[in-house]
Amino acid sequence: MRILVSGASIAGPVLAYWLTRHGFTVTVVERAATPRKTGGHSVDLFRPAVEISEKMGVLPLIEELATDADQMTLYREGVKRPVRVDLSKVFGATSDRHVEIMRDDLSQIYYDATRDDVEYVFGDSITEISPEGEVRFENAAPRRFDLVVGADGLHSNVRRLVFGDESRAGKFIGPYFGVVTLPNFYGLERELRIHSGIGRTAGMYPARQAGEARALFLFRSEHRLQYHYRDAPRQKELLRAAFTGMDAEVDRWLEELDRTPAFYFDSITQLHLDSWSRGRVTLVGDAGYCPGPAVGGSTSLAVIGAYVLAGELARAGGNHSHAFPAYEQAMMANVRGSRAVAMSAARTLVPTSRLGVSGLAYGARLVSALPTALSRTFLKLTTKSARVYNSMTVDDYLPSTQA
Repeated sequence: MRILVSGASIAGPVLAYWLTRHGFTVTVVERAATPRKTGGHSVDLFRPAVEISEKMGVLPLIEELATDADQMTLYREGVKRPVRVDLSKVFGATSDRHVEIMRDDLSQIYYDATRDDVEYVFGDSITEISPEGEVRFENAAPRRFDLVVGADGLHSNVRRLVFGDESRAGKFIGPYFGVVTLPNFYGLERELRIHSGIGRTAGMYPARQAGEARALFLFRSEHRLQYHYRDAPRQKELLRAAFTGMDAEVDRWLEELDRTPAFYFDSITQLHLDSWSRGRVTLVGDAGYCPGPAVGGSTSLAVIGAYVLAGELARAGGNHSHAFPAYEQAMMANVRGSRAVAMSAARTLVPTSRLGVSGLAYGARLVSALPTALSRTFLKLTTKSARVYNSMTVDDYLPSTQA
């Protein structure tokens, strides 16, 4: 049985890995000419995604490349004295098994785990999918597949072709975010620097690459901003308008926008589709149920969704009319939980009032002041992400060769 997967970032390679282990023949098509190396930001793998990665045999590589920031310095806009936070307490409470890693590193690990068993087609994209499985590409000759899976992110090409305009499914939840690759000016080691103000938060942390760092910008807008998701110059203008004058340190980060080798910008939007499947086509990860980039644990959700989708297809012997509904049923509670996490995180990370900014600093100060055991207990009681991700359960889909 031949399955085409669109997208080679996170969900695509994980799905390809498990589909192959279950006996399916997999092709992955990716618009980029090579595995993406766009700078990327740090992402979280929570317990279920860590366990899936462990089953894939790649957890040692993930842990080896994990980010190691364990201190945070928080500056409130207009307040000179910072708050210092022990991040090891925070990470320890977020999940009983948790790894933070740069997105590009994680994508490369999953790709390397599949490249010998999966056909990858880079530099191409799907242009048409027929109900019978005939697929046309921008460059390659048409081919026929039994199933097609969109694993191509929030602005999914597959979803657009099969389900229509994303604006009908997208729910904008307030903030925008940008990621900038820049030099590690301050020689940061294991430290995250945050500037927080009403409606905007900016941070900088070291990257694993020598001499590099990432600046992350989150801000709110009273109305939806007008830009194309591939119009980087316009996106940089929006970041400058939102953050110029916040702090001299932040202004320095903004100066790198014209020199950065890698830049990313998007709205924090959730996808709400009545179904992620139509005929022979289904969606996985952000393409189908993005809970909100940067705030909703979407990377973990993508890994879990890919594993579940492959497992349900195997259980159904490749019968998509049975597998796709089972996949959606198995994932729905996880998706709803992640959406709630994103809404809560967006309010916390981008405060809407001076009281919210003070509350963020107060909470950080309290965590640092409490003994480790008490601070972890406090965070487990108050951090929604810990409760949600630790409560996620995933069936053990044993590989077979019956497909």
